Amino acid sequence: MLDFSVTFIITIVNIVFLFFILRKILFKPVTKFITDRTQRVQSSIIQAEKSKIQAQKMLEEYQNRLKTAEADADGILKAAHEQAEADAECIVHQGKVEAEKIIEAGRVQLEAERLAAMAVFKTEAAALVLNAAGRLIGRELSGSEQRRFAAETLDKIIADSGKRNV
Repeated sequence: MLDFSVTFIITIVNIVFLFFILRKILFKPVTKFITDRTQRVQSSIIQAEKSKIQAQKMLEEYQNRLKTAEADADGILKAAHEQAEADAECIVHQGKVEAEKIIEAGRVQLEAERLAAMAVFKTEAAALVLNAAGRLIGRELSGSEQRRFAAETLDKIIADSGKRNV
């Protein structure tokens, strides 16, 4: 029985000795490795969370920039559209002004041509009237008499034609 006790005590001493040796050689490095590994994993998780938050902020910033750019583009398009409408109105107005100038110039030219035709008509009518008057009277009239008689006759004819047109 003593044998059993000594063996038992030696086994216990061996186990305790082995425990301290293994603890010193194996358990501390393994525990340290596991602790370091846990810290690295936690650090990586924290870094990943920070990166995720930063990426989310950048995404929001880019979305805000995109919205701002879209709003700016809409503003530019609206301003360009308004400018085009204003330019179109200006061009139409200028066209109307030019058309009025052309019409007025035509009226002036028409009036000038009418006056010129009237002067030619007066001259030719005066010659006809003088010729007819000379035949009726049977003699030729003097220059001043011809002019006076022609002017009176033409004024009467023009006055009569003006009354008919009105």
